[in-house]
Amino acid sequence: MTKKFANLRAQMSPESLARAETKAQAMLEEMPLNELRQARGLSQKMLAEVLHVQQPSIAKIEKRTDMYISTLRSHIEAMGGQLEVVARFPDGAVKISNFEDIGNNAAA
Repeated sequence: MTKKFANLRAQMSPESLARAETKAQAMLEEMPLNELRQARGLSQKMLAEVLHVQQPSIAKIEKRTDMYISTLRSHIEAMGGQLEVVARFPDGAVKISNFEDIGNNAAA
């Protein structure tokens, strides 16, 4: 016998709902590329078509732990996003601007 999530959620205490929402937001703020692609409703094949590569190339990129910033930027932009490189320190964060013109310089 299955239960609808809405029914289960209605039985949760306000504290439990708040904890679940906080945890869900934290999960959405940090995820691997493959999960991000899936959350955006894209298949590897669809992303490959946008990037003009073969589907196995997308699978390979998603498994990498190290890649060029330009590769990551094109992957993110193909999903409709914008990549920002931010350095975080105990006393604050700084957006690194060196990489903003990577795609623009290639076209010039």
